[in-house]
Amino acid sequence: MIRLLALRNLLLRPWRSALLLLGYSLGVAVMIVLLSIGEALLAQARDERLVGGGSITVLPEGIDVEVMKTGGLGGMFFSIDHARFIYQQLLAAPRLRPFVSAVAPQIEDKLLYARTVDGRELNVMAGGDIPSRNSGVGAEPAIAAGAWRDDTLDRVWRDPTPRELRDAIDHFHLPAAGARGDPTWAEWHYFNVLSSDRRHWAFISYIVGGAVPEGEWGGQVLVTLHDQGGGERRFVASVPRTAVRFSTTAADLAIGSSSVTILPDGRYGLHAIAREERTGASLNLDLVVTPAPYAYFPGAALASGNVESGYVVPGLRASATGTICVAQRCDRYDDAQAYHDHNWGTWRGVTWEWGASRAGAYTLLYGRVQASDSATRQPLFVYLVDSLGFLGLFRPADIHYVDGRTVRASTGATIRVPSTATMIDARGDDSLRIDLTIEDATATDTRGPGAERGDALASRKLARPYFVQMKGLMRISGRVGGRTIAGEGSGFFETYR
Repeated sequence: MIRLLALRNLLLRPWRSALLLLGYSLGVAVMIVLLSIGEALLAQARDERLVGGGSITVLPEGIDVEVMKTGGLGGMFFSIDHARFIYQQLLAAPRLRPFVSAVAPQIEDKLLYARTVDGRELNVMAGGDIPSRNSGVGAEPAIAAGAWRDDTLDRVWRDPTPRELRDAIDHFHLPAAGARGDPTWAEWHYFNVLSSDRRHWAFISYIVGGAVPEGEWGGQVLVTLHDQGGGERRFVASVPRTAVRFSTTAADLAIGSSSVTILPDGRYGLHAIAREERTGASLNLDLVVTPAPYAYFPGAALASGNVESGYVVPGLRASATGTICVAQRCDRYDDAQAYHDHNWGTWRGVTWEWGASRAGAYTLLYGRVQASDSATRQPLFVYLVDSLGFLGLFRPADIHYVDGRTVRASTGATIRVPSTATMIDARGDDSLRIDLTIEDATATDTRGPGAERGDALASRKLARPYFVQMKGLMRISGRVGGRTIAGEGSGFFETYR
């Protein structure tokens, strides 16, 4: 009967019947689509390879999310370098607090290799989370039993004390396998301190160098005192390896009677005893260096052929208080401008451009390492911070010097050195111009022993053998993050001639 009624209704009113059939078909199609979407959402919710929580997911540049999801080669083994620095200085930094309420670092399906006690190697997939951070973005798992809370390592990663941060980024290293036994290996703590009248300054290096750890190596303390227009005085203390104590997990260093000690509040306690090379006059140095919060560079390590180079700046903007005494005459520093970095690597045939300076409310670091066997010249990097931490990164193609000054090198040769320099770069809507005015310069022949900045234990054969250290003014101008910036201040700069 129903079929007969449907047939007669279709014959009597064909257009109305067709319209009803079309509406019914559309309804069925929509229902099928909704059910399919629901099934896909349920499958994704159960997929352990997807990270949940929050509103934005941050991934390395170039990662294709779909390829990563389906397990393609483009999604394998990716990582975010310096993830803790990105967490502390970018995503969870004070600058973004008005916009970001919570940040959760997460690792999902990371390929690891586990080795059993009997020597077998197993492939395992591992993940990692910080419980309190996951809870902040609504991604905490359902706990069937027990507790899920931050442990000590979680706390150190997300919120280290100043001392823990210094040890994490400023500890010493052992040479990589390719650099073991290389006599040009060197690693050092470097500090500089500038007097309030900007006419007196000190370069302070605590150096470990040589064929570390099995061959011939030792330690050296090198302090050079400078007076603007008045030359330099060099003080040195060298000790054998048996009098050197360093750690691959802490920033503390002892070289004979001299030392760098991280205080409980994260400040650096410096003590140095040395003698002047020419006169034998004694130097006794006691300073406390206090890095400014957020003003640090997390570090970079480069490897090219036989060249290994590492660099970190725990105190890009710092202050120093204490005394430097020479032959019982003491100069007092109170909250003086200071800087601290840490370098390590092999230095045969390596030159660099480098500078660090204040510029009003801003602090700037620039540099480039160049190996003698490299056919290409890399752009410089320029790293800019303010009171809230990292502000911008620029890559000028080159630094343009005007060699308008003449100095007498350590060997007596007359060397032309920079009087001014300029760097310019634009990154999208951001731009930066840097102008240097050199007020004082010294040149050291690296072909002899005792060159500054890590060369004290091994001379280097360079096409440009004169290492030039400069003190001067830096002026910056430009636009970063939609805001005009400008500033001027004192700093130190290095190049080769």
